[in-house]
Amino acid sequence: MLTPPRTVVRRDGGLYALERALQRRGFRHVAGADEAGRGACAGPLVAAAAILPEGRRGEIDELADSKLLTPAARERVYEEVVARALAYAVVIIPAEEVDARGLHVCNLAAMRRALASLTTRPEYVLTDGFGVDGLDVPGLAVWKGDRVAACVAAASVLAKVTRDRIMVDLDERHPGYGFAEHKGYITPEHSAALRERGPCREHRFSYVNVATVSGRDGRPPRSRRPAAGSPDEVLFGAPDGAFDDGPDEPMERSDAAGGTVGVALGEQPRPPASVGEDVVMEGGVR
Repeated sequence: MLTPPRTVVRRDGGLYALERALQRRGFRHVAGADEAGRGACAGPLVAAAAILPEGRRGEIDELADSKLLTPAARERVYEEVVARALAYAVVIIPAEEVDARGLHVCNLAAMRRALASLTTRPEYVLTDGFGVDGLDVPGLAVWKGDRVAACVAAASVLAKVTRDRIMVDLDERHPGYGFAEHKGYITPEHSAALRERGPCREHRFSYVNVATVSGRDGRPPRSRRPAAGSPDEVLFGAPDGAFDDGPDEPMERSDAAGGTVGVALGEQPRPPASVGEDVVMEGGVR
């Protein structure tokens, strides 16, 4: 049996080069997954997955890594991704879940669930930075994938815009911290507000800076967290019905044509994987 020739996709080939190479190998539905909020000390962790159409129908003006776009451009790209994607899914994990299960565990679980929630089944998966296994389809972890693969960039925009909207809502519920400006990341203004006001229940008490100002840094995260507020607070600004589920059976709902919103629970972490300067595929599978 002959081994298929190697395919080398250079990083200077453009945002769509990797997906096009996979599609030429027969993987028509290439999904990308990414997250937003890993480095924040407040607010939820949000993961997203997206499958863009083949050819020019899947090319979106301004599409890029969400961190490189202005807020206005992100909103425009978000609307284009929602309108054009064959399928997309967004998964939101609240801060208390991050405290209870750990950031990396929750991150893998969220991306795995986002990919599993796609209404079009992916034939190949691209992820940003580290691999997500247990998907029953081949995949590749790509270093700085949101700057290399269009589907990963699309997922990064979905995750970032969704999380930013949630943080703006949390700013209204918990004024004084500046969530609408810094989106829960550690800035001098956020740190000053934490010292002055102490953390609110949307902060991640497993993070050192939050645990320190809480005055109870010797206790586990669950015991440090303030008592739960109203049901509206527990929803973290998610769309109506997105989290009306018990602790063991997360609920998904249709958010738009081809899109879903849900919540993921943690799973055991998997070893990270990465690629070098160029992406190399043998037989289309790595």
